[in-house]
Amino acid sequence: MIADDANRLLFLKRAPHLKLGPGQWGFPAGHIEDGESPTACALREMDEEIGTARELEFVRALGPVRDTWFGGQYEVHLFHYRWRGGSIELNDEHTTFAWIAPAEYAGLEVMAGIDEDLLLLEVWPYEVLNPARLPPSLRR
Repeated sequence: MIADDANRLLFLKRAPHLKLGPGQWGFPAGHIEDGESPTACALREMDEEIGTARELEFVRALGPVRDTWFGGQYEVHLFHYRWRGGSIELNDEHTTFAWIAPAEYAGLEVMAGIDEDLLLLEVWPYEVLNPARLPPSLRR
């Protein structure tokens, strides 16, 4: 995930033709290729999904953790970056982007696992999240 100085997060709206999460909001993400490190994957996926005309500052990484929404079949690596400038150029996987503040998050239709990612990386407080979109083990 990418946060700006106002603690808004960059969300990308997935194109309607995609199998996973069509029309829903999510973060730049993807699968690790053979021989690729998690960090290299994160940077490559950002290059592909939001372009290269950007400046980021690394904040934190977490992982690997097992997903909870797909039966633990995926090993997930989470990254938090701070936006330092540049522009966003979307590829065909996304139709638009938005910088979303915590107060604007409640009604956003997000992909499964986004609330869990936010909780695990401790980017926003728990009260911002939708407990119904969290796995039971993480609900308070």
